[in-house]
Amino acid sequence: MAKRVGMEVSIAAAEAVKQANVDVISAYPITPQTHIVEHLSEIVANGEMDAEFFCVESEHSAMSICIGSEATGARSFTCTSAQGLALMAEMTYIASGLRLPILMIVANRTLSAPLSIWNDHSDVMMIRDCGWVQYFVENGQEVYDHVFISYRLGEDRKVLFPVIINMDGFVLSHVIEPIELIEQEKIDQFLPPYQPLHQLHPDKPITMGAFALPAIFAETKKAQEVALRGAMPKILEVWKAFGDMTGRYYHPVETYKAEDAETLLVTMGSIGETASVAVDQMREEGRSVGLVKIRLWRPFPFEALKQATLHAKNLVVIDRAVSVGGPGGPVASEVKAAIYGEPIRPSIYNFAAGISGRDVAPFDFIKMIDKAEIEIEEGNKEGFEIYGVRE
Repeated sequence: MAKRVGMEVSIAAAEAVKQANVDVISAYPITPQTHIVEHLSEIVANGEMDAEFFCVESEHSAMSICIGSEATGARSFTCTSAQGLALMAEMTYIASGLRLPILMIVANRTLSAPLSIWNDHSDVMMIRDCGWVQYFVENGQEVYDHVFISYRLGEDRKVLFPVIINMDGFVLSHVIEPIELIEQEKIDQFLPPYQPLHQLHPDKPITMGAFALPAIFAETKKAQEVALRGAMPKILEVWKAFGDMTGRYYHPVETYKAEDAETLLVTMGSIGETASVAVDQMREEGRSVGLVKIRLWRPFPFEALKQATLHAKNLVVIDRAVSVGGPGGPVASEVKAAIYGEPIRPSIYNFAAGISGRDVAPFDFIKMIDKAEIEIEEGNKEGFEIYGVRE
């Protein structure tokens, strides 16, 4: 029987990395990611895990070591947040271009300035186009589960991409939640040892990441784009296999009381659970409201989003970041692109909410829906605002 325990989510993430039999851990401490690598360093130092742990001088070095270790065939892990991810950004493009299935957990945190350690999604939106598979999770169980899911997916020879698990900093990373731990025997069956397609070895020298002239670079990018979009069937297959093992099934887009709703909230990350409370309250009042949660950020689930939303009259998209000087929030931009050209499509009103950790309670979602429905009714069918700004 699976064991259910109360555990800090960051500790659960570290325990999953241990169970995944990772060979190399490379990281630099930064709030709110630090508890993950602190616990992993203890596990390795205590001899509970046969792995190399590198506490490096920067996040750029952390990803550089993972690129090198993964290229030799070692299952590798890192994690970071905010400015750390900004320093690492250059190397994230290299990891995906080399098709190295590294796993990184990003404990999402605001990018400065002004300086803030609190949660929003501005950090990962900076590298949304870096070529990694990217998940957003809602709770600790999903963090724990997606460590195994990510390695099995990324290491599949028909995929071979690095993977990011986005978990909200503090509001998720530092809370204690019930986690159902999976028996090691089941994990070993679900996640076999990594068998790289190509690897650096002195006995059989190869070149990785060589200089590409303009005459061939476009073709390499086309191959990368086709491969990442083509990973969708494998993503679904791995989620299905994991669900068959645990009873927990995941999907690119998930819904809550959405099938008959005229107005749909669209969320990504841990605020989806809070939004569901607001949906329950509004349903009890007889309002036709539902919830759509985007779990898979890259490759973007265009078809699944259409199926979940096109029947609605209004979409109220909640972003956790602002595309400064752009059309609003990055999630809303993707949603608009997904349904553009459809002959009948819902109106879209966009809020940036919970910026830098500001609380978003159930009544805030109700207020946003109230405001959006009024604005849309008055003809402002694609509005945007940062929610809760004091006058």
